[in-house]
Amino acid sequence: MRLGARPLVLALCVVSAACGGDEGRGGDDTSLLAAGDIAACWWRGDEATARLLDRYGGIVATVGDNVYPSGSADQFARCYHPTWGRHLERTRPAVGNHEYKTKDAKGYFDYFGARAGPRGKGWYSYDHDGWHLVVLNSELDLDEGSEQIRWLRNDLRTHPTRCTLAYFHHPGFSSGRYRERNRPPALWRTLYDNGVDVVLAGHDHHYERFAKLTPDGWADPVRGIRQFIVGTGGAPSYRVGRRIAHSEAMAVDIRGVLRMVFHPDSYEWEFVPVAGRAFHDRGRDRCH
Repeated sequence: MRLGARPLVLALCVVSAACGGDEGRGGDDTSLLAAGDIAACWWRGDEATARLLDRYGGIVATVGDNVYPSGSADQFARCYHPTWGRHLERTRPAVGNHEYKTKDAKGYFDYFGARAGPRGKGWYSYDHDGWHLVVLNSELDLDEGSEQIRWLRNDLRTHPTRCTLAYFHHPGFSSGRYRERNRPPALWRTLYDNGVDVVLAGHDHHYERFAKLTPDGWADPVRGIRQFIVGTGGAPSYRVGRRIAHSEAMAVDIRGVLRMVFHPDSYEWEFVPVAGRAFHDRGRDRCH
């Protein structure tokens, strides 16, 4: 029997053009649905977010910590597969730290197979709706000179699309528990220098949207990267302290998915909460 957490709800949203507005596009127009920190056999949050996936089309992008506590084969089979696993065929996953509690993330690579990228690496890219999407493994080396950084630079150089999105587990900026995590300079500089528009991450169990930023965290409305934290796939929430600079919208103690619509030179976003939650964050912006 799956036991569910029943947290109190607290949602905060900075008043901006992105909060409120129209109800957004229909399900057939969705390009991407994203969240991380998803499933376990002792809560029901992932059951509620999986019902959101049932409503919309598009790629399902997981941003790590797909199943707790250790990403074993048994946990994927019993705890992830009955909910988010029913959308396995359209899932393009990223790996998180909890998957590595099983040696070499074996349960993750076995479950997702070729969808997870090369075994033991977990980084890959694909094109969708005119955009280029890059999936990285933030559990492995992202320092200057590493294999993953060399691959990333080559991939971005050889896929010069107008709009590019990257996703991985650990955020570069966060108001949550892991706000002090080191931001690999080579990773963020490579993304910025190659014109990446959007980064999606999880790890902290809340939703947060940032202004467009440089790798050092300064506002850059022209070339900056907009980061979303979507650690809202089902796991219980963490306490969130003081909001850090350039955080534009945030919700805690909430479950839901980030829904995106890709256009040739722009994108729309909408945070869709599970049934019974009122928080929404939506907006539109142009690519670099």
